[in-house]
Amino acid sequence: MPKIGAALIAILMVAAARTAQAQEQTCAGAKYSDSHFHLTNYVQEGTRLQDYLNMMGTAVCRSTVFGIPLQQMWQYGNSGEFTPTYYLQTDAPLYYYSFTYTATVMACKSLTPAPQARLHPMIIGFNPADMYAADHIKRVLTIFPSVFSGIGEFSIHKEFVSPKMAGGNATRTDQALHRILDFAGEVGLVVIIHTDADDLFPKPGQGPYQLKQLGELLRQHPKTRII
Repeated sequence: MPKIGAALIAILMVAAARTAQAQEQTCAGAKYSDSHFHLTNYVQEGTRLQDYLNMMGTAVCRSTVFGIPLQQMWQYGNSGEFTPTYYLQTDAPLYYYSFTYTATVMACKSLTPAPQARLHPMIIGFNPADMYAADHIKRVLTIFPSVFSGIGEFSIHKEFVSPKMAGGNATRTDQALHRILDFAGEVGLVVIIHTDADDLFPKPGQGPYQLKQLGELLRQHPKTRII
């Protein structure tokens, strides 16, 4: 595990205190909060943050904000002049797009403090199958202190997406994933994961083994808040 310095822990504690204060100030009269909102699509285009705040209105108290962690590659030999914007529109691979969380941070920082308090940027764009992923997340927290509330949403298993991931996809038994969840639990970051319960075309009599593996994964990380 990457070692966690006292300064980083102090930064995260301050961020948590500010978040709690902001919740009290902004949630009066709201009906719910949103724990899953993608600001961009598979080619990193999407909704302006101010437009999203207008959509939230007074009904939504707070919301996570994060882009899609994967970029759809445009291969001329695959789709020619057609520009795919969705992973089902081409057979070209997907790759992890690390800049997406930086774009989200800069968009949030352009807002005044009041609307900023309603948004919870998340760290994405890392490869959860990479043993260095936890170290990458730590560096992001150090460079952008008091900004991020959590990690995700990232996919462990997702129907047609997983086979398209350049370099392969993570599994629920991957040690790299365990390192990420251990680190998140230690510093108090929430983790948002996408994982299908079953294969697209399970064999007759085959049980949802992925659901069983997910249960085992959650039990192994009781101190980590996982959505």
